[in-house]
Amino acid sequence: MAKSKAKQSAAWVIVVLLLIGLLGFGAGGLSGTIRSIGTVGDKSIPVVQYQRALNEQIRAFEAQVGTPVSFVQAQAIGLDQQVLNGVIAERTLDNEAAKLGLSVGDERVREEVLRVPGFRGLDGGFDREAYRSSLQRNGMTEAEFETSIREEAARTLLQGAIVDGVEAPQAYADTLARYIGEQRSITWATLTADDLTQPVPGPTDADIQTFYDENPDQFTAPETRAITYAWLTPDMIQDDVTVDATAVRQLYDDRIAQYVRPERRLVERLVYLDQTEADAAIAAITAEETTFEDLVAERGLALTDVDMGDVDENDLGAAGEAVFATNPGDIVGPFETDFGPALFRMNAVLAADETTFDEAEPELRAELAASRARRVIDDSREGINDLLAGGARLEDLADQTDLRIATIDWSTENRDDIAAYDSFRNAAATVAEGDFPDLFELEDGGIFTLRLDGITPPALRPLADVKDAAADAWQVARTQQAVLEEAEAVAAELTATAGFETVALVATSEENLTRRSFVEGTPPGFIQRVFEMETGEVITIDAGTFAAIVRLETQSVPAADDETLTADRDVFANSASAGIAQDIFEVFNAEIQRDTDVAINPAAVTAVHTSFQ
Repeated sequence: MAKSKAKQSAAWVIVVLLLIGLLGFGAGGLSGTIRSIGTVGDKSIPVVQYQRALNEQIRAFEAQVGTPVSFVQAQAIGLDQQVLNGVIAERTLDNEAAKLGLSVGDERVREEVLRVPGFRGLDGGFDREAYRSSLQRNGMTEAEFETSIREEAARTLLQGAIVDGVEAPQAYADTLARYIGEQRSITWATLTADDLTQPVPGPTDADIQTFYDENPDQFTAPETRAITYAWLTPDMIQDDVTVDATAVRQLYDDRIAQYVRPERRLVERLVYLDQTEADAAIAAITAEETTFEDLVAERGLALTDVDMGDVDENDLGAAGEAVFATNPGDIVGPFETDFGPALFRMNAVLAADETTFDEAEPELRAELAASRARRVIDDSREGINDLLAGGARLEDLADQTDLRIATIDWSTENRDDIAAYDSFRNAAATVAEGDFPDLFELEDGGIFTLRLDGITPPALRPLADVKDAAADAWQVARTQQAVLEEAEAVAAELTATAGFETVALVATSEENLTRRSFVEGTPPGFIQRVFEMETGEVITIDAGTFAAIVRLETQSVPAADDETLTADRDVFANSASAGIAQDIFEVFNAEIQRDTDVAINPAAVTAVHTSFQ
């Protein structure tokens, strides 16, 4: 029970910190009269709740894709609607909890407020003024904040009442664990074109014609889209950007550790629990009774575990002077470290390395220029969007801004120039004739807009244009066919007991394979095919450029007390229980949403969205 309460308290601290840390994003752009974006039953949806959830979802998506995401992009993929649906679902639970009379007392709310570090004064105690001003900055009153804590607690109680104690049938976990834990042992070999007794002759004109006729997809040109686009990248204006010399010098000074590196050593460190063990170890090395490698192995370690990499003298503390005075291969110590007495082996000397400011300046200046160019482009977005909204054509943009206009016959095969950018290819694949020319971002901080001028549908290329490619493709296909035929003949000669050497093949044995195993050098689906085999069976598998000949030697199931089986059973049981609980909760949530009136104010939602732009 105490452990459960501790977990709940820790969770509450996180919840309250999130409320404080995320509440007010964009709040400055809203009118103080807008407090809610709608109602769910008897519960209003506070503006700050929707703002917080929307900001959090956008930041999470940015972390997922690894690049900044504008609000326009977030809207394009439906993040705003996902967040709104989530907030409605949350407030539906709050409304249901209130109808059921679920709540927590003032003392519980008080405890959670007092736990928030941001509400503490210099003496570490609760500071009423810090509490009030922090909430005021985030657009909340004390009553609203404390109500949010109370509602979160009630919602947690309701969710717990629905899903706590849900367990999956034990038979499900047992069956799945046994299935995953089954093992197979095989012997296998490969047969390639080099193993063919007769080389495959080249194709005749009739062979090429037949192959061309039977495989039109291989010789069909993809859809081509004629696109006009206007774009601007940092590279285009980087040379025209002025970079302050002081900023270049400052950047060099900030990275001085990167450009001026003192003499270093490659060092290994073996730490002991006490001085006596360390003294005995260095004595044994001095007497040539053991080696550093043996001492590492005796501790159950590998050399990689004791490798410190390249370090300077200061990194080594008390051992620094001695280590830097030794020759490569020498062992010194023991010296006291933060982890205990240790022996040090110095393996190599790395000379001091210095890149002067004059040497680094071109690179630093280019970096700052690129950064400045990205800011210039970013600052130009609003003006360009205004021109587009006013009906400007792409050609007009090229005349009135720094955007450069060009055309491209784009297909999925084209990855040149602007088509090298994923963002352009995605836009080019979906743009339709007559679409409003939105402004898009490029991965390097550039921007572009585009217009579809026409589409050429996929078309079969004439044989005369692809004859060489067709001949090569026929040769590859026919050679693989010959390899598979040879492999089938070889497999037919193998029995459940005959060695692979009887068919002049070098075989490899793989023991204790499971369905989660991977055998290097095998094609996709290899393990699945192995688990479909019977003991003693020999099969051939088409690997695309070679054939695999496989014989199943043994198959087994794990013992009931196998540790791996037990661990898997627990994992599957917990996962299934969580899944069932989630399904039950979703059904419950959907049911109460059907019985709850929801009213959303579109103008208020739009106002929130405006604050993000």
